[in-house]
Amino acid sequence: MKKEFASRVSLTSKSGLNAIYPSQDPEMISFTGGFPDATLFPSKELADSFQIAISNQHSPLQYQVGEESIDLREKIASLLNNDGTVTNPEQIMMTQGAQQGLDLVAKLVINKGDGLVVEGPTYIGALAAFDAYEPNYYSVSMENDGMNLTELKRILIEKSVKLIYTIPDFQNPTGVVMSLEKRKQLIALANRYDVLILEDAPYRWLRYEGKSLPTLKSLDTQDRVIQLGSFSKILAPALRLGWLTASGEIFSRLKELKAGADLETSNLMIQTVNAYLSKYSLESHLTKLQKSYRIKKNAMMTAMRNYMPENISYTDPKGGFFTWITAPQNYDLDNMQIMSFKPAFHVMVIPSTNLFPDKAHKNGARVSFSSVSLSQIDSGIKRLGNCLSDSYQKQSI
Repeated sequence: MKKEFASRVSLTSKSGLNAIYPSQDPEMISFTGGFPDATLFPSKELADSFQIAISNQHSPLQYQVGEESIDLREKIASLLNNDGTVTNPEQIMMTQGAQQGLDLVAKLVINKGDGLVVEGPTYIGALAAFDAYEPNYYSVSMENDGMNLTELKRILIEKSVKLIYTIPDFQNPTGVVMSLEKRKQLIALANRYDVLILEDAPYRWLRYEGKSLPTLKSLDTQDRVIQLGSFSKILAPALRLGWLTASGEIFSRLKELKAGADLETSNLMIQTVNAYLSKYSLESHLTKLQKSYRIKKNAMMTAMRNYMPENISYTDPKGGFFTWITAPQNYDLDNMQIMSFKPAFHVMVIPSTNLFPDKAHKNGARVSFSSVSLSQIDSGIKRLGNCLSDSYQKQSI
């Protein structure tokens, strides 16, 4: 039988998302996935919270109707308000991780050919979610303090844009933080040109240096910012629990779309996380994460200084899970990734090709330090430096 799939299937199959999963080769050191360190999961506390949830809830394994998530949404609202983002439980929707939020917002806003601004480079999973809706992408380059707003303004003047997608805190994949001045300017541009903003904030509470800046949502005066959050990075990915906060008709329409997508987010996971936040200190857990990841980030920076060739630059993130390396313009890191599988190197990163919508940028790569050990960071970056040097020499011949 001839199978004719929808066009979105071929589009999403080319996203390169499978590249984030680490190799099964025991000799390979993988800096690909933005995975949390499994040794930092609060496993005992979550197990206890699961028992509380399954013991105390009326019919916890049955479909739930109505306000089953109200207690957790109240706690999330409190977290957001304490962080300066004024909201209430009625403006918060639980999602299957932040990834579902990306899909729902794109489904709400984007028709085929609609303008969608993304940072260049950007989160590979966001592009995979957006591709299905066939937007007309406009990529804005990244600077040391966030997206290039001169480029963005030119796009907004010349093109029709519906949505701007940004990760202002410890951007995936560069690790860059958008400055306060740019945050204010971005809100002003969105207001002026009547554009929605999707603020993705999975790393916001994983800051290792400096003070937090206001969220875009907290600066929003016209209810045009939709913000995503997640427990994946700060508790455990397997919970598949995130949230979305928005206002007015946008929020109402997103709730309708979500009901059609999955009926409900797992009540058992909602009640487990609610029990955890009721009984244990999230603040203490975050302090533990920040301390551990700060050590790994510093080890990564030391290894970069020791082993990276002089023609390779890299970012020094103040939080999050990633640094970004940039090679000379004519350098092909896709080709280097092929070389990296050789026994002499055995190291993996995420080349920049699939982190730009046009897939034409080949001289950058995302390097994750979150799920590898300190010894792997040192030996892996040494391998990477050798691989870059060897690959560059071969490409220059």
